[in-house]
Amino acid sequence: MQTGTFIKRVLGAAALTGALVAGAAHAQEARIAAVNSDRILRESGAAKAAQAKLEAEFATRDKDLQAMAAKMKKLSDQLDSSGASMSPADRAQKQKDLAQLDTDFQRKQREFREDLNQRRNEELAAVLDKANKVIKQIAEQQHYDLIVQEAVYVSPRIDITDQVIKALPGAGAGATN
Repeated sequence: MQTGTFIKRVLGAAALTGALVAGAAHAQEARIAAVNSDRILRESGAAKAAQAKLEAEFATRDKDLQAMAAKMKKLSDQLDSSGASMSPADRAQKQKDLAQLDTDFQRKQREFREDLNQRRNEELAAVLDKANKVIKQIAEQQHYDLIVQEAVYVSPRIDITDQVIKALPGAGAGATN
C-alpha cells in the first residue's frame, strides 16, 4: 500500500471515528468493531483455497524452472571440471550455451514472478471482496455503526476478525472466479 493512501485512510478513519464518538455523546453510544485484514488473508479458508489454487496453477512452470536451473548447474559443473581439457572451440560453445541458457532462465524466472504476483493479487483481492461483503452483513445484522480495518491498535473486546473468518465461505470460495 502506498504511504499517501495509507495516511489518507488512517486520517479518514480517525475523522469518522471522532465524528461518531462526538455524535454518540449527544445521541446514543456508537457500536464500533475492528477487523484485521492480514489475519483474514492468512487464516481464512478462502485465502488458503486461493493459495492452493495458485500453487496448482503455477506448479508446472515452477518445475520447469527448477529443471532449467539443474541443467544450468550441470553444464556449469562440466565446464568447471573438464573445461581445461576441452578444445577451445568446445569450451567456447559450452560457455555460449550456458550464457544462452542463463539468459532464458532469467527471462522465464522474471515472467514467472510477474505472473505469479499478478495472479496472487487477483486472488487476494477476491478474498478481500468476499470478506468485505461478510463484514457488511455482520455490521447490518449486529447493528454496528462503524467497522474499522487496518487500525494501529484494536482491543480484543471489539475485534470481530474471528467472526468474519468463520463466516467466510470455506475452501470452495477460492476455487471460483
